[in-house]
Amino acid sequence: MTTTDRWYRDGRLHLGLGIEDTFVPQARPGERAIDEYELTEHYERFDADFALAAGVGAELLRWGVPWYRVAPEPGVWDWEWTDRAIESMLGHGIRPIIDLLHYGTPLWLDGQFAHTDYPRHVEEYARRFAERYGDRVTDYTPVNEPVIHALFSGEYGYWPPYLEGADGFARIAANLARGFVRSQRAIASVIGDRAVFVHVDAAMSFIGDDTAPEHREEAERLRHQVHLVEDLVTGRVDAAHPLRDRLASAVPDDELEWFRVNAVHPDIMGVNYYPRHSTELFEPGVRHGGGFADPRPSVDRGAEGLRESLLSFARRYGAPVMVTETCVTGTVDERLAWLDDSLALVEGMRADGADIVGYVWWPLFDMYEWTWRHTDAPRADHLLTMGLHDLVESPDGLLRVANPVADRYREHAGRLADAASTTTSSPTADHRRKNE
Repeated sequence: MTTTDRWYRDGRLHLGLGIEDTFVPQARPGERAIDEYELTEHYERFDADFALAAGVGAELLRWGVPWYRVAPEPGVWDWEWTDRAIESMLGHGIRPIIDLLHYGTPLWLDGQFAHTDYPRHVEEYARRFAERYGDRVTDYTPVNEPVIHALFSGEYGYWPPYLEGADGFARIAANLARGFVRSQRAIASVIGDRAVFVHVDAAMSFIGDDTAPEHREEAERLRHQVHLVEDLVTGRVDAAHPLRDRLASAVPDDELEWFRVNAVHPDIMGVNYYPRHSTELFEPGVRHGGGFADPRPSVDRGAEGLRESLLSFARRYGAPVMVTETCVTGTVDERLAWLDDSLALVEGMRADGADIVGYVWWPLFDMYEWTWRHTDAPRADHLLTMGLHDLVESPDGLLRVANPVADRYREHAGRLADAASTTTSSPTADHRRKNE
């Protein structure tokens, strides 16, 4: 298969959706395990959920696998539910982009991402998935948002294994990167050149008083840290990398050579951007630590922030880019405005020559805030209004009720499909394809 044979090289903007799939199954006193599929009842309603995605015109669906359920014990694999879900998704005509790891490890893996054998275990999981589904499923995200993994589990002490500080971040980032490389290479060894790898990370930027003496060093570190795992897996970290010293405790010099020799690259670089959360502000005279204990305030930079993020990732990794998550948590009118504005931005950038191949609204239906894990309040108290469909409590469970954002998304999907059909049948397009 050549590059021009791949679905994302057909000249169209591919519209997709996501279903929130955070899994943190470990708990300790004062915490609850979190599984968004349980909270949203996706385990029971998956077929109807996929029908909703197809019904609004989504072509792609970013969808995660609950590793902790697939591997309930060491050496034991339970694919029964995943089998049914994959067949349903494909039956509805949806192209899945599989999130192999969207946080969370099996319950039996002590130390989680810090375990010495984590890279080997996640590699085996990736290989087994590809062996089982690779004849039908070719698109994979080995690790969703590795920088968020490393921050929450390694620097902030918020998620297992609850490490903190610079050494904790380095340890988790390094082990995630080892597993990332081994997972992608395992999938490629099974599927071959049919595999499409969509690397996905969170857009994070920093503005304000970031050049003041008390902030300059911290702001510079954070800007590089956003890309650190992706830099590792793509072989970009060497002795001259700005954060080489920060990794020194976890990645010796000889392992940098291993990353260089075994580098894996994105076919598509995915960017998760939330206008109200992706930009943090350095305030004059204020020293924020970041994280949950001492967060910096966020600034809504709207479409301009999305533009800068897409261009930054495209320049850094030299791959086509995709908006792999975006939305606003707010009223229907606020969501409609962001859907229209962000899609208009992407289409305008494409018209100007930017290599943007897809756009994913996240999520298909509402989700529950991760703070649910740290309270004993009912799930309704943690509802985030983000989706095309509202989650509505009823005696029959959680109903999915379409709101006007679903109608607007369907309109955009129809408009783009009509435009693609016109372009595909035009003499100019025919000539272009013959000369590719």
